[in-house]
Amino acid sequence: MAESLTLPQFRMLVLLHSRGAMSLSRLAEHLAVNPSTAMRMLERLAAAGMVVRDTRPEDRREVRAALTEQGARTVAGATERRREEIRRIVQAMPARQRTGLVQALRAFAEAGAEPAAPHRQPEPLGW
Repeated sequence: MAESLTLPQFRMLVLLHSRGAMSLSRLAEHLAVNPSTAMRMLERLAAAGMVVRDTRPEDRREVRAALTEQGARTVAGATERRREEIRRIVQAMPARQRTGLVQALRAFAEAGAEPAAPHRQPEPLGW
């Protein structure tokens, strides 16, 4: 299923990964789609085992969604592959251009609520 995810479906998984379980209406708001579209996305992701959905006991009309382990692994794997590719490209750039690009990419990731990268020793980039 991970290979056949649409970009909006993946974005939903990233939102749930970075912000935790949330209501369907909140997901729709974050994705800038109407609730019925968000529900269809949620149903497909649930059928694929990427999310679970439930209702709150105090308000059975409110549908909530959360990532499953499979969904979390999908987000983490795709994010790591993307980071590795970006790292490869940045390392190929002239050193004098890297600093500005890295700062811009960090700001971009932060603005997009990108899941935080695991902390590890940085590789020496020679700059």
